[in-house]
Amino acid sequence: MKIFLIAFLAGAVSATGFAPLGLWPLTLAALALLIALTINAARMRGAFALGWGFGAGQFVIGLNWIATAFTYQAAMPAWFGWIGVVLLSLFLAIYPGIAAALAWRAGKGAPPIFVLVFAAAWILTEYLRAVLFSGFAWNPLAAILMTDIDSGVWQRALPASARWIGTYGLSGLLILAGGAIFLAFAGRWRSAGAMLAPTIAFAALGALDMAPEQGVSTSAMGDSRPAIRVIQPNIDQAHKWDAEFAARNFARLAERTGATGDRPRLIFWPEAAVPDYIESDPFARSRIAALLGRDDVLMLGATQLIVGEGEDGRPRITGAHNSLYAIDARGVLLDRYDKAHLVPFGEYLPMRPLLSAIGLSRLAPGDLDFSRGPGPQTIDLPGFGRAGGQICYEMIFSGQVIDAANRPDFIFNPSNDAWFGAWGPPQHLAQARLRAIEEAMPIIRSTPTGISAVIDAGGAVTHSIPFREAGTIDATLPRAGPPTLFSRFGNVLPMVFAALLAMLAAAIGARRRG
Repeated sequence: MKIFLIAFLAGAVSATGFAPLGLWPLTLAALALLIALTINAARMRGAFALGWGFGAGQFVIGLNWIATAFTYQAAMPAWFGWIGVVLLSLFLAIYPGIAAALAWRAGKGAPPIFVLVFAAAWILTEYLRAVLFSGFAWNPLAAILMTDIDSGVWQRALPASARWIGTYGLSGLLILAGGAIFLAFAGRWRSAGAMLAPTIAFAALGALDMAPEQGVSTSAMGDSRPAIRVIQPNIDQAHKWDAEFAARNFARLAERTGATGDRPRLIFWPEAAVPDYIESDPFARSRIAALLGRDDVLMLGATQLIVGEGEDGRPRITGAHNSLYAIDARGVLLDRYDKAHLVPFGEYLPMRPLLSAIGLSRLAPGDLDFSRGPGPQTIDLPGFGRAGGQICYEMIFSGQVIDAANRPDFIFNPSNDAWFGAWGPPQHLAQARLRAIEEAMPIIRSTPTGISAVIDAGGAVTHSIPFREAGTIDATLPRAGPPTLFSRFGNVLPMVFAALLAMLAAAIGARRRG
């Protein structure tokens, strides 16, 4: 029990490496401690328990923002949010538990083999966490590198390796780094150096590949790129759906949209920016269009109702989409993207008949569940190029954010992080930056309360508006880079990297036995 408690506390410490704290050296030290504890476990189930305890500690601290969401609804008590955080963490901790057990099984008594298999298994289980049971990919280990990306060459170079091995492969490199720390303390200097070799090699490759414009303000690129305006109205979640605040909320958006200028503007409003059903409401479209210049285009989030036929043959509302629209100054809807990766309990209630019977409900207002869209797609914007859409939570899913057959020029990520507490928004931003690196794709984020940002194709934040402040970003659209290796092959690449690590471990084991 004492060792299990140490593993749990190590996991809690490891969570400080994620935003907003960004204490990533503590995360590496905590991983080294986990390896030291696990490799000496008496049984495989003991190794699993230690990995599970570590994961539980990391998730309980790192996902504390989920509890805040429960304070914005009345159907369930606010304290239930912490129960939800703990239960979710105990489930998610199964994945690092499996990784630890596999490493123990393959490498007990052979530290280099243990570390290699642990890195391979971590890559695999982190990927599985993102895809099984609808997936919850929040805070992959690699995200600790995104809290400090602009402060030094190493911090910018190593994340660039996500272009070759993806986010999950980058997480594997961090496991190797933690293993190197463990091996160094154990006096195995050659083995420690060998574990660091892949990390150093990928960092060097990333340094060579960093685009010249990475980290350079978009305003320094000249006026050849479209002019953009990003709006953050600072509308609190408690007032977002309150009818008494509807006029004030729209006025905040309208005021910051501003007067037209000499150049056509591509303007961005947040997720669910207006409560109107703009697809079926001409008045709602016309009052939005009145804010735009002749050649301006606005991208915004709104709800689209799905109308079907009732039993009596009359039309009835059967569902809804969380949608992203593009609208021009004539009030014409140019295109629409429907969110595909929905938030359990936020946009739909899983197992609704059972859970609603025991008093559970969605955290967002309304009893109507949202329906899934078809997946990533590219929207043509005359005069502004091609836009990919990823609404809020969707942005955390590596390898699932663009239509590879119709590659966009940028991704718009409207979001509503207003109910994510103080830790959720910077963590969300960090993961969006990983997507920018993987795909060499600029990302524009507009949120009601922050953090709104312009992210270039190298993952650097060129412009941002702080959390809980109203503001406007005027910039030029950053350039996309050429398709990366990850753009072409996706999460096959981290799986290949994991397989190579496992094969290396097997070769070392065979040599030891020989």
